[in-house]
Amino acid sequence: MTGTTPSAPAGSATVDDEPRPGRWLALAVLVLAVLLVGVDATVLGLATPFLSEDLRPSGTQLLWIGDIYSFVIAGLLVSMGSLGDRIGRKKLLLIGSVAFGGMSVLAAYATSAEMMILARALLGVAGATLMPSTLALIRNLFHDPRERSLAIGIWGAMASAGTAVGPVLGGFLLGHFWWGSVFLINLPVMALLVVVGAKVIPESRNPDPGPWDLPSVGLSLVGIIGVVYAIKEAAVHGFRWPVLLAAVIGVLALVVFVRRQYTLDSPLLNMKLFHHRGFSGAVLADLLTILGLSGLVFFLSQFLQMVQLRSPLNAGLTELPAAVGAIGAGLAAGYVARRLSVRIVVAGGLAVVGLALAGCIGLHADTSTVELGAILFVVGVGGGFAFTVTADVILSSVPKDEAGAASAVSETAYELGAALGIALLGTIVTGIYRGFAAPPGVPAGAADAARESLGGAVDTAATLPAEQGAALLKTAQDSFVSGLDVAAGVGAAVLLAAAAAAWFLLRGQELAHGPVTSGATSGSASASASGGPAEHP
Repeated sequence: MTGTTPSAPAGSATVDDEPRPGRWLALAVLVLAVLLVGVDATVLGLATPFLSEDLRPSGTQLLWIGDIYSFVIAGLLVSMGSLGDRIGRKKLLLIGSVAFGGMSVLAAYATSAEMMILARALLGVAGATLMPSTLALIRNLFHDPRERSLAIGIWGAMASAGTAVGPVLGGFLLGHFWWGSVFLINLPVMALLVVVGAKVIPESRNPDPGPWDLPSVGLSLVGIIGVVYAIKEAAVHGFRWPVLLAAVIGVLALVVFVRRQYTLDSPLLNMKLFHHRGFSGAVLADLLTILGLSGLVFFLSQFLQMVQLRSPLNAGLTELPAAVGAIGAGLAAGYVARRLSVRIVVAGGLAVVGLALAGCIGLHADTSTVELGAILFVVGVGGGFAFTVTADVILSSVPKDEAGAASAVSETAYELGAALGIALLGTIVTGIYRGFAAPPGVPAGAADAARESLGGAVDTAATLPAEQGAALLKTAQDSFVSGLDVAAGVGAAVLLAAAAAAWFLLRGQELAHGPVTSGATSGSASASASGGPAEHP
């Protein structure tokens, strides 16, 4: 096993347990990367109508633009988290930040749908270095469990702040500049992170990591991308032989990956981490939650702009309550989980999100801003509580030396859930949308173009006589909302199932209350004295 640390006598504190000077300043720099990822995710949704008008992607290409980032990042997160454990998390974070800035420029100046898909894929490669590195560095910066909970809460709050800043900033930029400007806003943040981070972030790595196993890297990448691709394509086109082949290759690659990890002296991912019920429960809860949320969120911006006809800035402000709720809940999550329990906070938060999504089933063109804001605020509060506590459980369930790999598992669940959510729920929306009947008098070619996407319907309607164009657009909008309502119902069911799973799997899980007082061996997936949560039968 990697990351073996000698046990300290009970009741003693090691030098490594002492508070690290400058840790809060280092945290302030680390969360810049989290802020950037949040901004990048949300501005894409706002820019989608403008991309559709300029690059003219097909419906399938539009989905690829939305989910290729998640596919690639999900496939590489475990590998990058393990690489950070080996070469240094700070080094990997800074390298990834520079690459992320460069790929943002490529996306900003994309001239075709294919070029945008490539740019988003390369952004995924760079993005895979950011999130695991930030969480792993937090694990090594903050040894006191209460301080670490607060730091994770700030980390989560900044991710939520990114989702809030993204739509507002993106809406402003889209109102004054071309759509590529939403990607260029990454550059000053990346520059600040690299310049300041190089000075204030301490380096950390596994002192005895062993070699980086390249076959495992390839297996994890092929396995995750193969499975997700197969699900996406099967949902859109059915079970054709290329889809089945991709599914078989993906599953086989993951099976071989898991078996290989058990045979390696220095595995890419320590599979014994999953023997810890709290760790596994938190990962599963994250995956199901994002799956239920992401598809709906991806289409919400289109609903606000192309059904309710809001400006990009207005749409961004309408989505703001979700981030406000998540920020407040994330900062309070550690305190509340210690006063109540981990499973009450996580399962309760997910149930609240599920019920809020059920409230989206009745969305229509005339839904008021107040109603939308209330629903999104509740979603933010429930998600803020759940995600912050599950991140704390995952991060503190492992020895510090394996923090990168554990963080990567957490982020893989998040990104994999996002990819699956966009693929599955997005397919529901798209499938229902394309089934609408064209109004009388609308040419067949115009109707077919409108069925490609709602953005295509908006463009097509503008080329028709006023009466025909208005009828076509109204029909397309109604069909889109019908698909969105069904997707909201499916998302609500998934969230309620995630709440039930969290209630059983996180039974007896607690967050640690005091400073670290003893050591832990890396072979244990329990949280004992590494500052992690206790687990009681």
